[in-house]
Amino acid sequence: MRKWVEATGKTVENAIENGLRELGVTRDKVTVDIVESGNKGVFGLLGAKPAKVKLTLKKDYGAIAKTFLREVLDKMGIMCEIQMKEEDDVLKINLAGPRMGALIGHRGETLDSLQYLVSLVVNKENSENEFKKVLLDTQNYRQKREDTLVRLANRLAYKVKRYNKSITLEPMNPYERRIIHAALQNHPEVTTYSIGEEPYRKVVIDLKK
Repeated sequence: MRKWVEATGKTVENAIENGLRELGVTRDKVTVDIVESGNKGVFGLLGAKPAKVKLTLKKDYGAIAKTFLREVLDKMGIMCEIQMKEEDDVLKINLAGPRMGALIGHRGETLDSLQYLVSLVVNKENSENEFKKVLLDTQNYRQKREDTLVRLANRLAYKVKRYNKSITLEPMNPYERRIIHAALQNHPEVTTYSIGEEPYRKVVIDLKK
């Protein structure tokens, strides 16, 4: 499929319409560059010059992600529906099927790895200089995990306050550490910070000095 086309018409809008027909897409799928605005000439005849535009297909992040995911899931032997929703600079993908536990993995590690790979694929050779954030989820795992971590943070904050002793959590990925920090950032008596190196970086909950 052609990625761009130059088209002409009596006006800029006519030229755009002609280009869209040639590419077989709608206006929202392309970027438009006006090469020549054109003019009607004298009495619409003498010296008339057509308008000229260049239409370039926008990168279809959803199609790229879906093709990649389908190939990976087929190799894993997992049949599921790939649901896609694009909002501004975020591509939200939900996987629905009977064997989603295998995709989630231990504490979401498999899901995180797959999300990272999809992000690499959709942002590869991005000539538009736009970074498309990818959020991959299944069975509402992300929200459930966030709720679990927020409860954990509050429970441990209570223990830190009660026993006047800091608590170091097990290693977490950056996403999970951010949830812990955010959950306690406005706590009146405890504070949080991270220690260690990736992938073994941990959150510490301590009393405010």
